[in-house]
Amino acid sequence: MSAQEGPAIAAATDMAWDYPHPHLVEVEAASGDIDIMGHTNNVVYLRWLEKAAWAHTKALGVDWDVYRRLNRAMVARRHEMDYLAACYAGDRILIGTWLKEPGRLGMRRLYQLIRVQDGRTVMRAATDWVCIRIDSGRPSRMPPEFVAAYQATC
Repeated sequence: MSAQEGPAIAAATDMAWDYPHPHLVEVEAASGDIDIMGHTNNVVYLRWLEKAAWAHTKALGVDWDVYRRLNRAMVARRHEMDYLAACYAGDRILIGTWLKEPGRLGMRRLYQLIRVQDGRTVMRAATDWVCIRIDSGRPSRMPPEFVAAYQATC
């Protein structure tokens, strides 16, 4: 398990993760994240997923400087999000993420969001990422640096 931030990371081993050894990021639902229904707005969850994906990518040694140097980047092609419980202002959420199914052009990233206060899984999600050339936006095979970094973790 890799710690990114927040005090709840230390207690994460007691949580019911779908797969072992998640890369972890902690977030908190702020009052500005709450919609008219009184819970966290759907777009906030997507922002959290991106934060977790980017934190994990950087932890794997692939940052924006590497993207620029290689003229390659990973971009989201498809998101799947299963909302299992609502989050409210002040809720602390641990996001666990894993890599699955790397291929020539991309990979699948899985996510599980657990509310720290009660240990409840509030969301499961997946994103299909595809490698593109930055200069053209066209799909491209992942360079060896990406293949080495983006190995399956579940």
